[in-house]
Amino acid sequence: MILTEAIIDCASLLQIKEIRDNYSLISCFGTNGLNEEILKAIKELPELEEIIFCFDQDDAGEKAVKKYAEDLRVMSPTITLSTVELPNKDVNETLQFHNEEIFIDLLEKRKFIFSTEEVVESPSISTERIQVTEEKEITKTEKDEIVKNSKNLNAVDFLEQKDLLKSLNQLIEKAGIIGEENSRLLLFLIIISYLNKNPLHALVQGSSGSGKTHIISRIADLMPQEDVLRFTRITESSLYNWGEFDLHGKIIIIEDLDGLKEDALYALREFISNQVLRSSVTIKDKKGNNKSSHKIVKGQFSSLSATTKGETYEDNMSRSFLLAVDESKEQTQRIIEYQNRRNAGEIDRNEQEKAIGFVQKLVRNLKYYEVINPYATKLNLPEKVHKIRRLNEMYQAVIKQVTFINQYQREVKNGFLITEIEDIEQATEVLFESVVLKVDELDGSLRQFYERLKKYVKNENQEFILREIRQEFNISKTQMFRYIQALTELDYIKQNGGFANKGIKYKISYWDNHQKLRSEIKEFLQNQIRQLKNANGTPQEHKGNAKI
Repeated sequence: MILTEAIIDCASLLQIKEIRDNYSLISCFGTNGLNEEILKAIKELPELEEIIFCFDQDDAGEKAVKKYAEDLRVMSPTITLSTVELPNKDVNETLQFHNEEIFIDLLEKRKFIFSTEEVVESPSISTERIQVTEEKEITKTEKDEIVKNSKNLNAVDFLEQKDLLKSLNQLIEKAGIIGEENSRLLLFLIIISYLNKNPLHALVQGSSGSGKTHIISRIADLMPQEDVLRFTRITESSLYNWGEFDLHGKIIIIEDLDGLKEDALYALREFISNQVLRSSVTIKDKKGNNKSSHKIVKGQFSSLSATTKGETYEDNMSRSFLLAVDESKEQTQRIIEYQNRRNAGEIDRNEQEKAIGFVQKLVRNLKYYEVINPYATKLNLPEKVHKIRRLNEMYQAVIKQVTFINQYQREVKNGFLITEIEDIEQATEVLFESVVLKVDELDGSLRQFYERLKKYVKNENQEFILREIRQEFNISKTQMFRYIQALTELDYIKQNGGFANKGIKYKISYWDNHQKLRSEIKEFLQNQIRQLKNANGTPQEHKGNAKI
């Protein structure tokens, strides 16, 4: 049975089918409304096993839960008592800001009340917390059992561990995202930015069938699902038609950004840049006459989008990171091996689901903080980087996100989380591939193709025809044409004659040293961190220790 504080809360919960079908509900008509009539009705329910308080999140509500728990404990000592912690003031307000599915999750994560003021989280939720404010305590046996049940799934303990990002990355892999170690971690840091005032966005680029939609979808699975909105298609005016706060504190997943028409893309760009859409609309007044009105939709959301042409959108979307899907043979082999193991029953799907659920609990345990980076003025990016102003802002934003995820280990001053050098070091490692993409005039997919091409032809004088490359790389004719056209326009390859019925021959005309460039950028960034450590008196670590 669920006890609510107000009748409107009870009525709101009755609109949710799963609650209506599985729970009884009674309203107490206020914090002083658990009267004799209601107590008598409860007492006459012989099969009642548990009473769940769903009261307002204020002092009056907390005091009422404490008082009523004691009364009910005296009346029915065998009944289990628990309480739901709402993310907003009351049930009705929570439904205004979230989807109704949030209440199913909140009920699963309810906290059990073992005595007058002792609240212990359900074993299904990870955090072990026992609060005792009076001398009366639960028995040692009961307490040991509670600790035992929650010890292996303790979200706060997980967030407090030293190598958090490394452990988190392993957990993400356990949840079913194979390879892409730095990309998946960067996407996770980007997507959880919806919890902050200035959320980030990511464009995941790859050729058709490369797995770009899969990775953003799997990352979204790790988030509290009541906060996730997934779209395959967005029409021209749909973003303008949401309620004012419907997209506040949300995650938007766009599975095919290339399918959006220009008007929809414009609305999305404006939304991402300004976090608000304003439109003039026509409505009818009480007399049925048309009149103009001002409609506002506010959107504090992070987003992940899949595309085959990231550079086209990245230039028009602020706070958007461009990531390239790993299309190498090695990554393909890793995925195939994982698929085969899963089909052979070697992958425990229950363990995978547990990992996903646990990451969701980690996200729910993150609190909103603004971050101050005292080292911000000492950080620079290589001069070779294109659009350095935008990338510098993103670099600083990722550092803040790393600080944010490390919040249980960081100092808080005047309400602000303070960045440490370790956060900068980890952010640099995670963001490195995005920095390299900004230096490179080839986009991520094109660079991967070009590096494979150089490896295949072995030297600048070796000629090749498109058919042999297409067959060797196992890519479509359309994709091959796009790559060859782009490389030709950028003067990386050139036509070199050909024979009838055998195809046009090509040669590489510009053999760059991409690996050397990568090494130079990495050394620049690592040297900057070493200087910060020296200036701060931080002991130097071995080079490999910064790896996530």
